[in-house]
Amino acid sequence: MDYSDLAPDLLVEVDGPLRIVTMNRPDALNSFDDALHVGMRRVWDLLVDDEDARAVVLTGAGRAFSAGGHVPNFIRNHHDPVARRRDIREGERLVRAMLSCELPVVAAVNGPAVGLGCSLATMSDFVVMSEDAFLSDPHVNIGLVAGDGGAVTWPWLTSMLTAKEFLLLGDRLHAAEAARAGLCNRVVPAGEVLETAKAFAHRFAELPAQSVRDTKRALNMHLLDSANNVLNFALAAEHESFGTDDIKARVAQFLAKDGKKSTDAPATQ
Repeated sequence: MDYSDLAPDLLVEVDGPLRIVTMNRPDALNSFDDALHVGMRRVWDLLVDDEDARAVVLTGAGRAFSAGGHVPNFIRNHHDPVARRRDIREGERLVRAMLSCELPVVAAVNGPAVGLGCSLATMSDFVVMSEDAFLSDPHVNIGLVAGDGGAVTWPWLTSMLTAKEFLLLGDRLHAAEAARAGLCNRVVPAGEVLETAKAFAHRFAELPAQSVRDTKRALNMHLLDSANNVLNFALAAEHESFGTDDIKARVAQFLAKDGKKSTDAPATQ
């Protein structure tokens, strides 16, 4: 299987029966620009078509799993309804593609998993977190509807009350708390995350292929039903929220912050 035409910042490493998928924008905390967003949506179909793949490990390069949304895209989507519509549709396709992937997916959460990064972790089948990592979905805090996965998966993984608390307030769930809430399977020292995730992925890979794939498909039908019930409204509402006064104020804050950085920066930069 040729993965070379995916986003340059999305790496797929072949490790025997495993495919190690790495979000590789470490300087930007693996936030999702357009190319990475499209690549992450496309990779799931390629993985399903890879006849030699038996399990997937999903991780991030550097000190973060993924910081989620890319701030310049956030600002653009407030001003540009065409780009906003494209991104919302891309988000829907990504959720459905990942939930439809038949291979077991082990998330190696090596650092903060925020927004879309948090959604990717909770759409995985097995989650290993570094003891210093955390999950957070701050959509509501910045004025957006949590439409890209959290409202679909969290009520299935934890209680509805817990889902409401952390999706509405946007508070961080540190690794130990995430494990207690049912949002991760294992918490390990920082240097052991990837190797632990690969060890569990190998266990999945050693199972009879058809039985593991179709059992996962049967289980994920609950999540796909949830997506069918929730996703269209949630993403339409997220699209609408980009045009609110709250987002206008947040965009102004981001632009002012960037302007201050430019003013304070040395002339050589």
